[in-house]
Amino acid sequence: MPHLTSTRANPAGLVTGTGVGVPGCAHPLVAPREWADLARPGAPLHWVVLNVADGPGTRLDPDCLQATARLRTAGVRVLGHLDTSSATALPGSLAAAHRYLDWYGVDGFLLDRCPTDRAALPEIRRTVTALRALRDDAHIVLGHGTHPHPGYADHGDQLVTFRGRWSDYRWSQVAEWTADHPPERFCHFVHGVPRGHLEEALRIARWQGAATIYFTDRTNRAGASPWEAMPGYWDEFVSRVGTGVSE
Repeated sequence: MPHLTSTRANPAGLVTGTGVGVPGCAHPLVAPREWADLARPGAPLHWVVLNVADGPGTRLDPDCLQATARLRTAGVRVLGHLDTSSATALPGSLAAAHRYLDWYGVDGFLLDRCPTDRAALPEIRRTVTALRALRDDAHIVLGHGTHPHPGYADHGDQLVTFRGRWSDYRWSQVAEWTADHPPERFCHFVHGVPRGHLEEALRIARWQGAATIYFTDRTNRAGASPWEAMPGYWDEFVSRVGTGVSE
């Protein structure tokens, strides 16, 4: 029996319009203000990823439970973080998915470091099928980080087709096959975006057809994760996204 009953306002299925997908955040005890900001009414959030300890952890965390409850009350999807970087990681990801559902009542999953090659397609298909058997309306995001084989679009609700540095993003090219799908199917996560280039980054996302985005001025210097802290321009970012991307 899940500890958290679903109260989300957003229905299952595709996201609508341009919005923000938050790929992760530090623990609520470390980043209480960030989690409070994510639960503010009116923010154009598509979903927020919960990553307790590179997964759900070994026991229910009451601080994470409280933080996710606030998000879901605000109508924001909460996705559990699953590592699917290798065949050996996949069986463990299903056990982790059970814990995410039982403890936090998540609305779906981000399959982080998801393979991109055609050979791994059958295993990812089986994994997604198993996840949907746990929760048939689960929102599944395949976190490739680059353009995968187009066959993956048949299995995830959304695909992360870019994850990386601004210096790479501003010169990136979109795969031709993505034009066969609406922007709501694709996500871009970009770090190291200077405040002065935020509008340019938003334009690139629109040109390349990605409706779920996350831009931050944080970087991965000294091995730090750029996703654990909110961008210094968070309010400006969500304000620009919420009013639409200008032509």
